[in-house]
Amino acid sequence: MGKSNTELLLPAGNTESFFAAIKGGADAVYLGLRSFNARGKASNFTEAQLLAAINYARSKNVKVYVTLNTVIKNKEIDSLLDMLSFLEKAKVDAIIIQDWGVYLLAKKNFPKLTIHASTQMANHNSLGVDFSNKLGIERVVLARELTMPELEQISAKAKTELELFIHGALCYSFSGLCFFSSFIGGRGANRGLCTQPCRRIYQDGSLSKFLFNLKDNQQLPNLKKIQQLGVHSLKIEGRMKSADYVYQVAKAYRLAIDQPEKQQQAEDMLKLDFGRSKISYFLGKDVKEGIAENSNTGISVGFVEDSKNGKVFFNSDTELKDGDRIRIRNAKNDSTFNLKLRDFYFNGQRYSFNYDGKEIIRKGDEIFWVGRRGEERFPAKFDQLPKLKMRPIPFGQKKSIRQQLIIKSRPSKLSLFVRIDKPEWLRKIRLDDVDGILFSFSRNDLEKFDFDLRFIQQNQHKIYIELPKFISEEHLPAYRRLIQRIERKGFRQFFVSHLSQKLLVSKESQVSSNEHVYAYNDATAKLLHQEQMRNFCYPLEGDFENLRSMQNKQGIIVLHAYPELFYSRMPVRIADSGNQFLDDNKKAYRKTNKDGITIVVPEAPVNLFQYKKQLMAEGFTNFMIDLSHETISKNVLKRLLTKYRFGEQFQPSTTFNFRKGLH
Repeated sequence: MGKSNTELLLPAGNTESFFAAIKGGADAVYLGLRSFNARGKASNFTEAQLLAAINYARSKNVKVYVTLNTVIKNKEIDSLLDMLSFLEKAKVDAIIIQDWGVYLLAKKNFPKLTIHASTQMANHNSLGVDFSNKLGIERVVLARELTMPELEQISAKAKTELELFIHGALCYSFSGLCFFSSFIGGRGANRGLCTQPCRRIYQDGSLSKFLFNLKDNQQLPNLKKIQQLGVHSLKIEGRMKSADYVYQVAKAYRLAIDQPEKQQQAEDMLKLDFGRSKISYFLGKDVKEGIAENSNTGISVGFVEDSKNGKVFFNSDTELKDGDRIRIRNAKNDSTFNLKLRDFYFNGQRYSFNYDGKEIIRKGDEIFWVGRRGEERFPAKFDQLPKLKMRPIPFGQKKSIRQQLIIKSRPSKLSLFVRIDKPEWLRKIRLDDVDGILFSFSRNDLEKFDFDLRFIQQNQHKIYIELPKFISEEHLPAYRRLIQRIERKGFRQFFVSHLSQKLLVSKESQVSSNEHVYAYNDATAKLLHQEQMRNFCYPLEGDFENLRSMQNKQGIIVLHAYPELFYSRMPVRIADSGNQFLDDNKKAYRKTNKDGITIVVPEAPVNLFQYKKQLMAEGFTNFMIDLSHETISKNVLKRLLTKYRFGEQFQPSTTFNFRKGLH
């Protein structure tokens, strides 16, 4: 068979991986520069290396996509403009973005750039794909949580190219909707610095175990079906992986795409990708077995039988070779370190090797085979590096662009919004105490709610209906009908959690965006204004310095909330009767479920009441108290409103990144 029209897209975290991807058969590679990409820990590329990569890739008829898939702080706009200008001149094949501000700046000022919507944008239904197409985004990288029927429906309706992850690591939370890493240390997943809290061990009652540690994605069994649906690009995860991994996986999928009859051979090749155990996830309906019992990548080959006098002994039926890379996992504390097998001896299944390192190896420690240097060698650098460097855009031009981002509006009066997640809260709230109330109900509660109640009708002007972060393709018609019924009752104010959801609402209604449509910068705020959002919210994980640097201060600041750290379609079992678990610092978290989505929140809320006066002095006048995940209580509400009025912190609580900063 000849080469398929389906694009095989490989990761390149460094120069070696770039050459490995192309040698392995990639049609396109994606890579990041040293800033603004969601794999900040990868080696990534300098400007000169990118230019060299483009030149080499063109000679092999391979495309190069550059990842700009992080959220952008306001003070980074000038640097971003320089980057976009450089990438347009470099003629990259596309940029992959997450931040709507990047979209606006690229579309308006660098129109030659082709834009792809990152999986970080959480496009999970045909609505997201349709909206992206309307805005001129040429490709959408779909969320990884789709079922096959959903993918079929989305593909049938799509008017823009679709891209799908088919191999590699899986995140427990929807990509772009995870705040756990940010919450525990200020290193945000949306900033490319995830510390992988889903890979950690947690205390569940008396047990220490992995709760959120997903196995790796492998869609080889579904490959033919995915191609038949017309998915344009098949994407491999792994910008942190070795060149050997990239080459091995590229070769396997190249073979399976071009010669489907050799799928078994491709599957055998993938056994040596040294990843975790594999699942086909929601596409293959095997989510029940999706949690791995250890977070290590690699193939478990045995346990240490003895360690003495600088020699380590173990038994294994796996044939290892001199120079193979192994990982030793401490059986007591789960810590690991890597080493190369040197001067080792084996007799049948009995191995021994010399070891004189600092780490202590003990009987019972587990051994993982994590790498083998292939016969192929890949260059670690380019033969020639172009001398062209990124030239800053003139200051005057940048100033003009920044001024165009300012939203012209009059200062508004002090306003307080309150979000409730259950109708029962309405018995505890005096609507005279608030300027707006968001109904963030489950679909079932919203469908059963009586909008004809007298006091509800009397407060139409204060009531906003909030849509969830995830609406499956299957449930889109039900939400359309529900919204139409609510509108007929006279309620025409909505908050959306995904910008595409504005397409569900009639043009006669007013739409606002909540804190999950991330507005970290003036460019995003401007885009939301252009998209006719009546209100927008600032992200929960943001910090004070970024807020004060913004010129567009009309948005709503959430001053009290339980941040949803994980937002996942993946079920998880917690033995504790209260669905509570602890991290290794004994901090407590709660698991809950809403409309089939698993949500994890901290035991204590985030509260910023003590900064209210300071924020008002900076020009912010719109605030929100989020009662979601709060115990329904008149006393709790009274305490919150009193503390809010007097600008006193509600305790116990944390301040998230507000003072320490988001990195």
